[in-house]
Amino acid sequence: MNGREEADTSYNEDDELVRPLVRDVGHNGHELDDNVLAIEETGCMAWPLCHPTYALHRYFVLVFMCFLGFGMSSANSIPDPYHSLNLLCAKQIYFCYDGPGALQDEITDDMNISVSQFSGLYAWYSWPNVILCFFGGFLIDRLFGIRLGAIIFSVFILIGQLVFAFGAFANRFWLMNLGRFIFGIGGESLAVTQNTYAVSWFKDKEINMVFGLQLSFARVGSTVNFNTIAPIYNAVGDYITHVKDHTTLGITLLIASATCVFSLLCAFVLAFYDKRAERILKRPVVQAGDVVKITDVKHFKLSFWLISLICVTYYVSIFPFTALGGTFFRRKYRMSHYEANAVDSIIYIISAVLSPFLGLLVDLTGRNILWVFSSAIITLFAHSLLAFSFINPWLGMVLMGIGYSVLACALWPMVALIIPEHQLGTAYGVMQSVQN
Repeated sequence: MNGREEADTSYNEDDELVRPLVRDVGHNGHELDDNVLAIEETGCMAWPLCHPTYALHRYFVLVFMCFLGFGMSSANSIPDPYHSLNLLCAKQIYFCYDGPGALQDEITDDMNISVSQFSGLYAWYSWPNVILCFFGGFLIDRLFGIRLGAIIFSVFILIGQLVFAFGAFANRFWLMNLGRFIFGIGGESLAVTQNTYAVSWFKDKEINMVFGLQLSFARVGSTVNFNTIAPIYNAVGDYITHVKDHTTLGITLLIASATCVFSLLCAFVLAFYDKRAERILKRPVVQAGDVVKITDVKHFKLSFWLISLICVTYYVSIFPFTALGGTFFRRKYRMSHYEANAVDSIIYIISAVLSPFLGLLVDLTGRNILWVFSSAIITLFAHSLLAFSFINPWLGMVLMGIGYSVLACALWPMVALIIPEHQLGTAYGVMQSVQN
C-alpha cells in the first residue's frame, strides 16, 4: 500500500487533528491532482514546523497567542487595586494595561488631578466589562469568529491607547477617560479570543500547560512595563521635551502604544495560521443547529456555573488581600515599605515562573478538579499562617503563590471540557463578566 492509500485509511472525520493531506479541494470544487498533493507532502508540509498536526508548529503559533495581548499591559499605566485579577482575565494585554500603574505620580502631577480622579481611569476600563466582555464572547461565537474578533478587539485596544495618549498630550483628562473606555471594550474581549484560540489549537494533555504559559507571559508583560515605562518617561523629559509635563506624558504613552501595534500584528499572524490550519485539517463547519444564540447561556451546564463561582470566590481571597497586603505587612511585621511590597509581590513572581510547569504537571496527571481543590486548601492554609501566626510571611505568600498558579492552570481549561467548542467564546465571556 502506498503512502497516499495509507493516509486515506487513517482519515477520521471526527478527529480534527488528523493528517489531512489525503485530498485537497481547489477553489472550483474539484480535487487537486496528484502532482499538487505530492508537492504538499514533500515540500514545507513535510516539516514539523509547517504542519498544524505537529506540536512544533502549534507551539510556534502559541508564541503569537501569548503576545496577542502583550500590548495591553504596557500601554495602560493605571494602578488598580484589583490589577492582577484583570491581568489574569486579560492574559497578555498587559503592557498597556499597567502603564498608568507605573506612572501614577506622573499622571496625577502632570494632569493636575486628584487620586480619586486617577482611580476613575481604572473604573472607566473595568465597569463596562461587567457586560461588554459577555457580549464580546457572544459576538466571537455568532458573528465575527475568532480570527476577525481578535483583529477587531486589537484595533479597539490600539485606538483606545492612542486616544489615551492624545488626551495626555492635549492636557484633556476627559479624553484620557474616553481612551480607557475604548481600551476596555477591546481588552477583556481580546482575552476571550485568547482563551478560545488556546482551546481550539490545544487539546487534552496540553491545554493546562498552555494556560499556565499564558499566565506566565502576563506576569512578564506586567514586569516589563513597571520596569521600563518610568525610565522612558524620564528619558523623554530629559532628551526630547526637556521638561516633565503633560506633553512628556503624552509622548511616553504614545511610545507605549507601539506594543499595541505589535499585538495587532500578532492578531493578523494568528488569523493567517488559523485559516491555514482550518483548510489543511478540514475542520468541520458549524451546522445550522449549532448557531450560537444569546439564550444558550440558560442551557449551560450546572458545572459551568460552579466553575464560575469557584473562580470568583477564589480570586476574592487573593486579589483584595494583595491590594492591601503592603499595609498589612508593614503593620503586623514592622516591615519597611520596600520589604512589604517585596513580600506582597512574590505571589506574581511565583506565578510567572511556575505556571507553565504546574500546567504541565496537571496535563500529565489529569484530575483538574483535584488540583483546584488542592489549590483552595493550600491558599486557606497560607491565609491561616498570615492571620494567626507570626511565622515569616514569606512562607505564607509563597504557598499562596503556588495555590494561585495551580488554580489558574487547572480551572480555566475545565470550561473547554464541558462547553461545546462553538460556544466557548460566550462561555469565557460569561466568566469574565462575572469576575468583573
